[in-house]
Amino acid sequence: MVFLNILLGLLGLGLVIIIHELGHFTAAKIFGIQVEAFSVGWGKVLFRRTYHGTEYRLSLFPVGGYCKMKGEEFIRQGQNPQTEIQSPQPGSLFHAQPWKRMITYFAGPFANFLFSILVLSIIWFVGYSVYTLENRIILQSETIMATMDEYPADIAGLETGDRIVEIDGHPVDSFRDIEQYITPAAGEKLAIVVEREQRLIELSVTPRLDPETGAGFIGVAAWVDPVIAEVAAGSPAMQAGILPGARITRVNGAPIDYSLDLYEQLQNKPAEIVLAIAQEGTTQTVVLPVTYTVEGNVDLGLSFAGVTLLERERNPFAAVTKGVQETFSTLSLSVKSIALLFKGVNLRTAVSGPIRITYLVGEVASRGFDQGIGRGLLVVFRFLSMLSVALCFMNLLPIPALDGGFILVSLAEIILRKPIRPKFFYRYQIIGFAILFAILILTLFNDVFFLAGQ
Repeated sequence: MVFLNILLGLLGLGLVIIIHELGHFTAAKIFGIQVEAFSVGWGKVLFRRTYHGTEYRLSLFPVGGYCKMKGEEFIRQGQNPQTEIQSPQPGSLFHAQPWKRMITYFAGPFANFLFSILVLSIIWFVGYSVYTLENRIILQSETIMATMDEYPADIAGLETGDRIVEIDGHPVDSFRDIEQYITPAAGEKLAIVVEREQRLIELSVTPRLDPETGAGFIGVAAWVDPVIAEVAAGSPAMQAGILPGARITRVNGAPIDYSLDLYEQLQNKPAEIVLAIAQEGTTQTVVLPVTYTVEGNVDLGLSFAGVTLLERERNPFAAVTKGVQETFSTLSLSVKSIALLFKGVNLRTAVSGPIRITYLVGEVASRGFDQGIGRGLLVVFRFLSMLSVALCFMNLLPIPALDGGFILVSLAEIILRKPIRPKFFYRYQIIGFAILFAILILTLFNDVFFLAGQ
């Protein structure tokens, strides 16, 4: 399974990188910059064909590719101070005017941004189903999930059984909405409206930062009524005659209000439990054997009902609008993620590198395809759209050796009205490579520890 995840991840990550390189390629062609080679993949060239002065390649290692422009080696003249500096050749990258180079550098990240808008617009127009839970909550401090005495939800005055209906002016219809607005808002004071005993109450809550993930949390779990949605075929629950729609009213004699109460009775890993089941107008007592997975998780052969939401915009213009809004929202989240690096997050767990990203893309793909081809494609492309926006943002950072660093140099040429010397450009790029190498080492160790735990 790990191998399959990595393979699918390589293909998905490769697509996002190819989109990026196509952006550079298109801009270079428009501005008359000669593209010497455009490769899908890296390493040994398996197939090549020259067309209109560009050699198109298919290479062995299928992770993205590259766009090689004429004259990219111009800055290498700065390696040796004794070398006589040659002027850039016509048609080369550094012969083009600085503003044209700026757009060429910017075109790669911009292509990723447009890719995200296109994918999300299509998804919104076609429609997709989301499995989630109700917007009714349980305070985590009152459950077996508690790891601290007091959570932001407790400080805010939230109570178990509250239904959160609004966060910072945004309507909330499901627990997914709660996560969507809480996760990126660590340290931000949010106005919330809850429904309690048929009354609307206005409160405020400040999500706390989880240093392991970089996400905000307030310490609530979803309220799930103990109503059985499915019974696994051949399971002890089915053999005991438990049917979908039945409600569990007691566990080992203790009354339960929500499904989490059931799991509290299982924390000592008993071999069996006694359930009081209300179904078809009668209540019966069932002694149910408890089995455990290899990881130690409980397997009762039961699942509880959630909520399936259909997200769709039939109007193409509305679908594109949603696509643009969601892309900008992801970009905003990417910007916030940089700030979180300086707010106490655990860099070893919260920062991912190419290996972990590849694995996660593959894992998302394989889980999606387990639910069917259509569902798999939707999940994969939605994840790739987020990854594409992240790649766009990261490449625009003003770090030497990234697109943002090259844009900064081109802007300096425009302001100073003279070209940057190759010697300066070369040293500038070396600094960039040093920064990127340090980041690569950090993320490599993170990824190795991550995979070791799989």
